[in-house]
Amino acid sequence: MAKAFTRVGRQIALAVKSGGGDPNYNPRLRMAIQNAKAANMPKVNVDNAIKKATSKESENYEEVIYEGYAPHGIAVLVETATDNPTRTVANVRHVFSKYGGSLGTAGSVSYMFAHKAVFVVGKNAIGDRDEFELEMIDAGLEEIREEDDQLLLTGAFSDFGTLNKALEDKGIEIQESRFERVPTMLKKLTDEEVEEVIKLIEKMEEDDDVQFVYSTMDMTE
Repeated sequence: MAKAFTRVGRQIALAVKSGGGDPNYNPRLRMAIQNAKAANMPKVNVDNAIKKATSKESENYEEVIYEGYAPHGIAVLVETATDNPTRTVANVRHVFSKYGGSLGTAGSVSYMFAHKAVFVVGKNAIGDRDEFELEMIDAGLEEIREEDDQLLLTGAFSDFGTLNKALEDKGIEIQESRFERVPTMLKKLTDEEVEEVIKLIEKMEEDDDVQFVYSTMDMTE
């Protein structure tokens, strides 16, 4: 939970930095607040994070993406939010090296991932699915996936604002929203090889500066 709160706190800081502290005019901040609710972050913590991010004493976080390879040729993207890139790159390089991978240069693997906006809503929140899908295509909807009792709505990263507004205009509660790097190519590994890659990813995710880790490893059965 502490890790989740740290991640959301930095998402709030980055959102405020990019679009101001009023969620009514900052879709990215609304996204961060939604994610805070999903992580059961107390409202007072959210309010304090926004207040801190708008103050003169706010920490200057920036988004930095690192690219590299895990064992067995698996491409890895590491999204970070850091106030000290020198520290972060040293930590990321160390994990890659220690667990059989290597840190690459900018652009070395990012072309293997598509940047997407993802919204999570209740399965019964959209009414008639066919009608909803037709209406939302104009807002940038590309795909609807079912996951348990939820629906995952996916669109291009650039359509985040229009999709968010379209859902809000329809009165549909957004349970969570996020950006994802979706691999456009996948590589199948043996069970033993999968364990090696997962070990690297899990160790990478332990770093407080790391927000998300994406890979081209095929996890389907």
